[in-house]
Amino acid sequence: MPGIDECLLEAMRVPGARGAALVDWTSGLALGTVGEAPGGDHETTAAEAAELARLAAEHGAFAAEPDGERPPVEDLIVSNRDSYHLLRFVVTSFDSTVFLHLWLARDEGNLALARIRLGEMADRLVLA
Repeated sequence: MPGIDECLLEAMRVPGARGAALVDWTSGLALGTVGEAPGGDHETTAAEAAELARLAAEHGAFAAEPDGERPPVEDLIVSNRDSYHLLRFVVTSFDSTVFLHLWLARDEGNLALARIRLGEMADRLVLA
């Protein structure tokens, strides 16, 4: 079972991947990063993505009732002119407040494939 570094390196093997991070959405801190960051700053990107993740996870309009085992939101997709941002929530044994963020070039990536692979990575990720 992969840890943070192995998981992020695997994320960079997704076709079109430009950068990836594991982020704590309660603090906005990046727990690990690899590749490029939008705007060139991983910490700013992590904090901004955490705001979006927190909004979706904590507000009933976006989140169905949780079953107690998984976060109420699986993932978020934000698209812009030239890229996709895929945020995949990770279930942990403690509080499940982390997500994988994959920045994907729109012309080189396959959003459906990236979503499947990121889900598989999130399921295998081991956080100690």
